[in-house]
Amino acid sequence: MTSDDHIMRDVADMQEPDALSGSVSYRIRLLQIAAYKSFEQKVSGFGAAPRYFGLLKLVQANPGIPQTRLAEAIFLDRSSLVPIIETLTREGWVERKRSAQDKRVRRVFLTDDGAERLVALEHCVAEHEATITAGLTKRQKASLLSLLDHVAGNLRRTHDEGA
Repeated sequence: MTSDDHIMRDVADMQEPDALSGSVSYRIRLLQIAAYKSFEQKVSGFGAAPRYFGLLKLVQANPGIPQTRLAEAIFLDRSSLVPIIETLTREGWVERKRSAQDKRVRRVFLTDDGAERLVALEHCVAEHEATITAGLTKRQKASLLSLLDHVAGNLRRTHDEGA
């Protein structure tokens, strides 16, 4: 039987090219897709919020954060953040207010209802976090987070230099 005749029956049979097996960015993207799919399958009843949990937590920790700073914090262009904020506003998670000092600045706040629902969503996130980090020691998890922070810092510097 030639390789043209062989039907791959299991993803474990797949050959991963060296260009991918040694690529940090590929591995991060692959894990992001897998983590997102796993999380979305387990969480329902929160509208669009699960995919924007990090954004919501940043708004909670920084009430009144300007949209521009929020976009920078999550590596988005301001124009890409606007439809996300509009969706979260429609769903009652956040509200935007114009700054009293500068009417061009739109500040983002969690609504009271959004803050309450975020507590429930946090429980789902904690369960998912436990699932994806199962088998890691506290030290290994801390090391992984430190390494990811280092990569994020590299990306932020690259982004800032290009701006």
